[in-house]
Amino acid sequence: MEAVQYIPMSWEEYLATPEHPRHEWVDGVVVVSPDPIWRHQRIARRLANLFDQVENLYGSSSGNIKLPGNRVRIPDAYATMQPEGLFIERPVLVVEVLSPSTRTEDLVRKAPEYAAAGISQFWVVDPERRTLEVHHLVDEGWETLVLLDDHRPRAEIAIADHGVVTVDLPDLLDG
Repeated sequence: MEAVQYIPMSWEEYLATPEHPRHEWVDGVVVVSPDPIWRHQRIARRLANLFDQVENLYGSSSGNIKLPGNRVRIPDAYATMQPEGLFIERPVLVVEVLSPSTRTEDLVRKAPEYAAAGISQFWVVDPERRTLEVHHLVDEGWETLVLLDDHRPRAEIAIADHGVVTVDLPDLLDG
């Protein structure tokens, strides 16, 4: 399995790079991650499609999120009210689907960056542990709103003030 790579690069150099391989920009360093495996992409796509069902929200499993402090991140999925331009400035929520090669980056680095950006929800899917955690922003930090696993596999989840989605973990992971 490929590892995450860190390459120093200016903002201008970053903007001139091709879309592949998958890369983010954090404080003058490009973070290159391996492309997600098929199952990972399918989970992200299913969640993006679920977010699309909420009125006035747009779900996507691809896109650049511009964060404060010179950062561009690419969550596995997100929902926004205004999908315009090269960068999404204020998503309503972001999703990370964990994998062995990006687990630390997703949980240790990205999670606080998403909180600092004021994103209202952070969803974390762990396919290996068969969990979905939905966190909401409270006082610049994350609090768990919902935890789905094989013992509690279904829930209706409010996406801030935008609407409610029904998540079925077996359908999300296995279907």
